[in-house]
Amino acid sequence: METLWEYTRAFLMGGALCVIGQLLIDHTRLTPARILTGYVVAGVILGALGLYGPLAEWAGAGATVPLTGFGWNLAKGVKQAVAEQGVLGVFTGGFRAAAGGLCAAVFFGLLAAILGRPRDKNK
Repeated sequence: METLWEYTRAFLMGGALCVIGQLLIDHTRLTPARILTGYVVAGVILGALGLYGPLAEWAGAGATVPLTGFGWNLAKGVKQAVAEQGVLGVFTGGFRAAAGGLCAAVFFGLLAAILGRPRDKNK
């Protein structure tokens, strides 16, 4: 039964983030790219303020998988690296914390480019 509640919380959080994104698309002039960037920045800010950690603990993958979770991961990595390395951690912490996700994005982007067939959409 606990697993069902875990899935429900993840679904509710992920769904809420999707609803917010859809409302921004429908009712503002923001482009999808700006909305996605805003989600990452919101995750960084909420993570830096210590507000995203409890949310991620409650919602699980519903909060850690979306772009806000990526931003939170960056903020968490920077905070940890600054504590260990000082000012240099500002530049290295985010990359170290998000290395797995960044490598996966580059790898699968390359794979899609190799396997995909680009074509002119005007034809």
